Amino acid sequence: MVWETVRESLQDALPESDFGLWIKPLSCRREDQQVLELVGPDRFFCAWVQERYLELIKGRLQEFGGPSEVRLTVASEPETQLDAGAGGQLRLPGVTAPVNRIRSLHPGYTFEQFMVGESNILARSACQALADGQSTYGHCLFINSSTGLGKSHLTQAVVHKVMQTAPSTRLHYLTAQQFSAEMVQGIRSGAMDKFSSKYVQNCDMLLVEDIHTLTGKNKTQEELNTVLDYLIRSGRRVILTSAVAPRNIAGIDEDFRSRMTSGLVTHIEEPEYETRASIIRHKAAQNELELGDEVVDFLARHLRGDIRRTESALIGIRAKSCLLGTPPDLALVKEVLSAIIDRPAELSGETIRDFVGCEFKVSIEELTSRSRKRSITFPRQVAMYLTRKYTGESLADIGQLYNRDHSTVLHAIKVVTRDMSRKTSVRRQVEMLCEKLQK
Repeated sequence: MVWETVRESLQDALPESDFGLWIKPLSCRREDQQVLELVGPDRFFCAWVQERYLELIKGRLQEFGGPSEVRLTVASEPETQLDAGAGGQLRLPGVTAPVNRIRSLHPGYTFEQFMVGESNILARSACQALADGQSTYGHCLFINSSTGLGKSHLTQAVVHKVMQTAPSTRLHYLTAQQFSAEMVQGIRSGAMDKFSSKYVQNCDMLLVEDIHTLTGKNKTQEELNTVLDYLIRSGRRVILTSAVAPRNIAGIDEDFRSRMTSGLVTHIEEPEYETRASIIRHKAAQNELELGDEVVDFLARHLRGDIRRTESALIGIRAKSCLLGTPPDLALVKEVLSAIIDRPAELSGETIRDFVGCEFKVSIEELTSRSRKRSITFPRQVAMYLTRKYTGESLADIGQLYNRDHSTVLHAIKVVTRDMSRKTSVRRQVEMLCEKLQK
């Protein structure tokens, strides 16, 4: 068989460790004049071989007069390793199990499905760099945000990427509560040496979610602090997430707090209007739901914060639309939304600022800049006027949204009020904005 000859030649061309790990496990299922079909133990193994060694294999086949086409196929019954308390974890050949500590992964939580905006671009970029093995943002990352803004999506995107591109990475992904429970079990069974070795000696990348749940758990904090100390000093990759900013987590040892924040600390903000609209369009397309611009605008203005509410709304809209056999219009959307939010979304200064910026095609940076161009000052003054009209925020609070003091806000309100009384075009424009805000 030509494959046997090719494999022997590869043994001389590759380092012994690479050959033993990636070439030796391959078996030949079919070999004829057209095709050589090789079988690997799992899809991650095959993906790695295809990326790193397929061209080399094809080159050697041509040298020995073999077929021109090479196919990599996953074995019908791949060998798997189940990690207690986690989802199924594939085991790579030649690597002592367990390789990784992987929780169940959401198939849609990938980088490709994550919508990037001003509110999350730093967290997304840092996670992408760590997944690619780059040190652009350092080796340790701490992400905090309110629930439903993408922390778990980003951490799972990292896991997906690492498993696809570097499946031999010894990666552990779990929650802080799982880490604590595993540690307690190790203490009770007298297996703390094994526990420590798993997260210290046999770990290339550690991802721990919900760090804020360790409040008051001093022993767990101490153990995780020891793990982090070793991993960070040895240049291993670490990602931690929390629903609370590190400085605000109560009942946390100060040394542990310092260790967690020794790298990049980033906060995922609530997505701005443009990002919310992009998320709605993207998720609507995933649900095979066609939404008009008016409907997208309404949803983007009323569904703030937790993205899961947006997903729930779109599922409800699709179900209602299918039931009635009609495309979703604004009346249908309002009916569905009333079941998701108990009362109409309250207007805030940020909401109005985003809304006005979108209507006038002016960015938040421009609204908060020192620019005195009419194309920017007018939308800024209108936004200040509307904020004063529809919210209870003080002049000083409104000014902070635009990097101005209270006297500037007061002047803006007077200017808009005067122009509305003198200029019909200004009055109609502001009235139209008011109608949209009240929808």
